[in-house]
Amino acid sequence: MSKKILVTCALPYSNGKLHVGHIAGCYLPADIFVRYQRLNKRDVMFVSGSDDHGVPIKLTADKEGKTPKEVATYFYHQQKESFKKLGINFDVYGSTCNSNYHTKTSQDFFKTLFDKGFFEKKSSKQFFDDVANMFLPDRYVKGTCGYCGAKDQNSDQCEECGKELDVEHLKDAYSIINKSPASVKDTFHWYLDLTKFEETVSQWLNIADTREHTKKFVRGLVSQGLVKRSMTRDIDWGIPVPLDDPDAKNKVLYVWFDAPIGYISNTKEICQDKFGNFEEYSKWWKDKNTDIYHFIGEDNTVFHCVIWIAMLKAEGSFNLPKGVIVNNYLNIKFPGKEIEKISKSRGSAVWIQDYLEDGGNPDSLRYYLTTVAPEKSRSVFIVEDLIQKHNSELGNALGNFVNRVLSFYKKYYGEKIEYTTKELNSIDKDFENSRLEIINKVGKLIEEYSFKQAQDSLFDFIRSCNKYIDEKQPWTSRKTDEAETKNTLIQCFNAMFTIGILLNPFLPFSAKKILSQLGISEQIQNSLTWQCAKEKLENGHNLGNPEILFAKIEDK
Repeated sequence: MSKKILVTCALPYSNGKLHVGHIAGCYLPADIFVRYQRLNKRDVMFVSGSDDHGVPIKLTADKEGKTPKEVATYFYHQQKESFKKLGINFDVYGSTCNSNYHTKTSQDFFKTLFDKGFFEKKSSKQFFDDVANMFLPDRYVKGTCGYCGAKDQNSDQCEECGKELDVEHLKDAYSIINKSPASVKDTFHWYLDLTKFEETVSQWLNIADTREHTKKFVRGLVSQGLVKRSMTRDIDWGIPVPLDDPDAKNKVLYVWFDAPIGYISNTKEICQDKFGNFEEYSKWWKDKNTDIYHFIGEDNTVFHCVIWIAMLKAEGSFNLPKGVIVNNYLNIKFPGKEIEKISKSRGSAVWIQDYLEDGGNPDSLRYYLTTVAPEKSRSVFIVEDLIQKHNSELGNALGNFVNRVLSFYKKYYGEKIEYTTKELNSIDKDFENSRLEIINKVGKLIEEYSFKQAQDSLFDFIRSCNKYIDEKQPWTSRKTDEAETKNTLIQCFNAMFTIGILLNPFLPFSAKKILSQLGISEQIQNSLTWQCAKEKLENGHNLGNPEILFAKIEDK
């Protein structure tokens, strides 16, 4: 329990708004994990930031007539605010183009690998736009996957079959600048030979905390044989290649080389701000007393489970991650339409900023995204389903339980909790045992990265709370046995206290409201631990005021 925990989330491209697929993919599960660890008083650092380099930002800048840095900075602030309003609170949310540390950290990393002989400079063929007279980076070229036949794939990787693509395996290639056919020309780049790290990747995968579908996918890649991968690009937006070589002129580091290094440079940033010394970052990245976890979406699997592992091993001084937790894609279904892929370019998404500005409850979205979390396979965001679960699960099951118990007790027995001398009956004891059991069950599932099942189990308990009070019928027993009635209601208060703590990783805003309605001050709330959920409210404790937790959604 003395180990530090460093948790990172994949850096989102700073070329657009965040949508529900982003949140379900890695940011929400990471936040659940971090909140749970903090409730267990673990020393946690939560790191992310915007990925400001590479083609996506350049494309948006070209389209909007702005500089890449202007685009990146604008969306950096917008994304940071959306995360905050969803209750996803990073210790640092950095910016790779505005960082004081990122350029040097990335160039030093590249230079270390170069000096150790891990790079090979060689001529390669690359797509070229004869009309624009420029080499075409990965995302400036689209075509048909030569492996599975999927159309409109980028020239680096097929999103359908996951295979890496190149000039030989992307068919009918065309430039997205002017839709003209892409030709092929020779250029020089620096390649990292991933074949040298097949054993490293395999050994790491054997002991790493990853889901089975991730292990199967990565093992498949290794069994087919890894390849040499270019770590430089012909583009004018990015981190310059730090080599005194005429062929390195006007070349930048491949964005997927510098992006994961952003985890390190962002850690330096928070260490400088928090401790006054950026060198403190080494305690999080190089000390064997720290466990590192990366949370990512499925499209980042190759980069984090193969290339990043190879890069870290080649550099030699950094810890390999203890775990890489991968979620699959979240698709979407709008009313009256078929299931489709979430797409920025087509606008087929529920945008976080719009959802929140339209009055959407952040906890309702967090709850729904966890219920449909694509932990083992791709899943679907259904708009009507979100509304239905908000009204039934959150409004009726959770909100109604809290409100009716508090309102009933305060109406007939006042502000203070008053325990009775009457013994609990068998129903009460079974209910108390289930309260204690759910604490360990939910914690164990979170530790196994089964966040969906953990939340489902907690809400099974919440539904059992409603069943318990319906069975005990305090509105009836009040007329004949007030001690029995008080026992029932106080059992419910203790269950609410437990729920308020266990809900924090999943629905932090609602958890805080429940504890406040129980009369738990913010100061005391901040000191509560996961194990405190086993405790009971004290005799004489003053209750707060009941309020509606989830207003019913009427307008679809």
